[in-house]
Amino acid sequence: MELNEAIEKLKKIVKFSHLENQKHIDLTLAIAEDRYYCEQALVVAKTAVKDGQLTEQELKKRLGLI
Repeated sequence: MELNEAIEKLKKIVKFSHLENQKHIDLTLAIAEDRYYCEQALVVAKTAVKDGQLTEQELKKRLGLI
């Protein structure tokens, strides 16, 4: 899975938190058939940050978390 594909998959499971104006990734929003792919997408995204392909802030911005 490529980084852009992973980000698009993860965007679908971003939701607002119970805390005001905060969002987070919620794997429980993924249907059972997609959960594995969402978990893999999360690994791809975190690995990209670790490898320096993008910063944590850039990832959060692309996911719509900030």
